[in-house]
Amino acid sequence: MKFDPVLADIRFGCGLSPRVGPPGASQAILDSLDAPDRVARTFPIEPFETFLIRMQERQRLSKIRRAQRGTPEAEAARKAIKVLNKTARIDQATWMGQHILRRTWTDAPFRERLTFFWGDHFTAAGKAGLIRRATSPYFESAIRPNIAGRFEDLLIAAVTHPLMVHYLDQDSSIGPSSEMAAKRGKAAGLNENLAREVLELHTLGADGPYTQADVRQLAELLTGLTLNFQTGTHFRKPFAEPGAETVLGKSYGGDNPNLGDIRAVLRDLARHPSTARHLARKLAVHFVSDSPDPDLVAALERSYRDTGGDLKALYATLLDHPGAWRPEGGNVKQPFDFIASACRALALPRTAFDGMKENRFRTLVIRPLGLMGHIWEKPDGPDGLDEADTAWVTPQGLAARLQWAVTVPQLLLPDLPDPRDFAQTALGPRASPPVRFAAEAAESRWEGIGLILASPAFQRM
Repeated sequence: MKFDPVLADIRFGCGLSPRVGPPGASQAILDSLDAPDRVARTFPIEPFETFLIRMQERQRLSKIRRAQRGTPEAEAARKAIKVLNKTARIDQATWMGQHILRRTWTDAPFRERLTFFWGDHFTAAGKAGLIRRATSPYFESAIRPNIAGRFEDLLIAAVTHPLMVHYLDQDSSIGPSSEMAAKRGKAAGLNENLAREVLELHTLGADGPYTQADVRQLAELLTGLTLNFQTGTHFRKPFAEPGAETVLGKSYGGDNPNLGDIRAVLRDLARHPSTARHLARKLAVHFVSDSPDPDLVAALERSYRDTGGDLKALYATLLDHPGAWRPEGGNVKQPFDFIASACRALALPRTAFDGMKENRFRTLVIRPLGLMGHIWEKPDGPDGLDEADTAWVTPQGLAARLQWAVTVPQLLLPDLPDPRDFAQTALGPRASPPVRFAAEAAESRWEGIGLILASPAFQRM
């Protein structure tokens, strides 16, 4: 199999568009990763560095409430916190709309897909309060800028990010022999969450060559890594376990624990052969098939190992391998991919969400996404979204997709295209005779558009 521009736009992009043409070659897809990030400027999302200012204000107001309990000042602080939380909740929905519009209008769709792939690989979310709204800013600061560099840099940016530290309880982890443990006694405790997920999910894989001893040693090495709402990532030496730790047979750290020790072990884990194998299969499964060509996986693994985790080289191998271009057996679109690709096919106006009330956006997009099986920015666990088609091909999920396809497009775009033209726009050569017949026989435009979007051909990558 060889490069197919239509399949490229569907499988490695955000779907076909009547306004943005498909790429002419795999090199064009790779070159787009180095091009200026125009859609990020057109449809901005707050970076985490700016989100931190919200957290700082929340911290300031909380101090007032605690220190002046029962006073008018404390009550004013309580109300201000409520406003902060509401504003962040509304902004979280706004940023979701920006993600959709980026996918609708981008001429570098592979960038959008990779941002979500790696963002899901490094799943992190806030657990309560204001920080629950920080996932998109985390994507914007830790993930998006690092998707075309070296994996070790992406790994360090994600693992040491304040949201990851918070999500996996690293900020509460204390070295058993640390200065802080001596002060707190039984109240102190080592938390292995981040260490375990780094080894099992982020690098070596669940079947990797590590033991429980490696998990504990890595957890001890990670002690001291925490977050500070003034500065972001922070290292607290009194919390750090003194002495050296051994991970996969190599010693790290010593009498002066610091963030450099953590970066060193992450770089070594990124360069490990098991990481190459784990990421090769995961990339092939996500973009190509639940059962990818073994030769494709092997080629990706070799590319990763030969280049020391150069991600652009890895993507080049993916896009140049015949096993990536087999038209049959493509993955079922995950719910967000389905909704965003429908908006791209409809050429949803850039202003579609301008002025839209939060409740209406939730009704049209967020709640239907949940019915399809994807709760926006509220993961079930650190392993992120399920890659298996069977997770999405469920009676409830398919019913929700059909319902969305026949009702929401007309509400987002009152002037719907002719279904006979839309079949070609959305599906290209995948528009089979039965689909074309259904488009022609539809009694209304909204019905015809819905049938096309709900067709099996549109549901797959």
